Amino acid sequence: MIGGITLQRVLRPKSIGVSSLRMGPFFTVASVELGNTTTKAILVTTNLKTAEIFEIEKEVRMTRDVRLPLPNEEIFGETVFGVPLTQDSVTELVSSILSSVVLKSKIDLEKDLHFVVRSTGVTAGFASPEEVGSIVKALADGCLRAGIPPRKMTPAMFPENLPPSLREFTWLHKVYFDGSIASCLPPSNTEIVANEMEGELVTAGIKGAVKGTTTIDFRNPVMTLDFGTTLAGRITNMGFPYAKTIGSFAGLAGAIPDAIIRGSGLVQSGTGCVLDIARSSKSRNVSVDAQWVEQVHNLITVERVPKSVSRFGTVPVNPAAAEESNVFLIGVDADIKKLEEFGSKIIEEVDVNYILALIDKVQTGIVQRILTVADTANLILEETSLGLTGRAITTGQKPDFIAKELKLNSGDLWTKTHQLVFVEDGLAMGAAVSARCMNSLGIPKFCLAGRKGDPCIMAERMKLQKKKKKLIS
Repeated sequence: MIGGITLQRVLRPKSIGVSSLRMGPFFTVASVELGNTTTKAILVTTNLKTAEIFEIEKEVRMTRDVRLPLPNEEIFGETVFGVPLTQDSVTELVSSILSSVVLKSKIDLEKDLHFVVRSTGVTAGFASPEEVGSIVKALADGCLRAGIPPRKMTPAMFPENLPPSLREFTWLHKVYFDGSIASCLPPSNTEIVANEMEGELVTAGIKGAVKGTTTIDFRNPVMTLDFGTTLAGRITNMGFPYAKTIGSFAGLAGAIPDAIIRGSGLVQSGTGCVLDIARSSKSRNVSVDAQWVEQVHNLITVERVPKSVSRFGTVPVNPAAAEESNVFLIGVDADIKKLEEFGSKIIEEVDVNYILALIDKVQTGIVQRILTVADTANLILEETSLGLTGRAITTGQKPDFIAKELKLNSGDLWTKTHQLVFVEDGLAMGAAVSARCMNSLGIPKFCLAGRKGDPCIMAERMKLQKKKKKLIS
């Protein structure tokens, strides 16, 4: 049993200027994320001697502001809010935001930037592999149009493929990239949920953020949750040297409070969200009626995803693939229309500060319900740590409420025996970590791979890969 550690403050990367960047052994990555609510371009860099992750520059735009499709363009998909997307409109948005953040940062694309990681959460609303293929191509085209060379979007095969300044830090001469990110293997069938890559990145990002800013040993086994518009995350086991994914998540997250806010009329209908509301400290002094919280939870479903469905909470899922991979798939769904009606009703009696306080309680309850399902399925081990990220869980009083109220099925407070951390922009931090893994830029002294309390797994990786080569030959 490990001692509980709670970080109610949200972990954020320190900032660094381009002049300092050029003085040390830094690995610099651009994270480009097209989400249902926001599109982000974040430049992050890792000190390869200390494992610290720094933020260089960041820009966030509302995805709903993507330009409208032109008459001759084919709409290949839309966000969960119904915002239409075309290949050219997405390419332009990605190119624009990436070019803007590079310009503001004053970095040199050729000399200072080493890698670009692209990710998207909008595939959660897509219906076919063709649509997913179109968004992946649009993201790549946007990066190319912003001036990113293709070689900076694929991992190096040999040390010689890396810039001279990075070669002394790579382990490519001893190990190769075998698909493990931060010592966690993806499910054997990656078609379990449409946004599988998000779960992989946020898990890596939370591990990287904790290692770079605290003394906490936040390694496997872990449970990670990303509360963006849709839900993503993973549960890992104690596997060594690589953990296996034993749990995955799908469905709605930030879309739930967004629906309540839209119904209240405080934001625009259709695509308005909680981010449109200016946060006030006044909501901290509000006492929320528990009956109203219960009313909202009666409209929310949290359960193991049934075998009979192909979507859960708007997200494409494959329960058969989950069962085949021995992955327990937990989903969150809600009656969006009735949540909007609830928002419309409650605003007649309360103000915006009350609604924000209510949302904080509702989101806390969703985390509790997810944990209860996972614990009942015996997915929570004595050593399991919990990491949370995403706009709909790290804001307001949610971290404070979760730290004080989250309980195991035994009735024990989670923080009594388990670690709990909150990380801002876990997905962007995950881009930095995954790029390091793909290029074998390990830091044994500050390892974030392996199990809690164990030494670096590099020696075990070498043994494992040597054994695989013998079997192949």
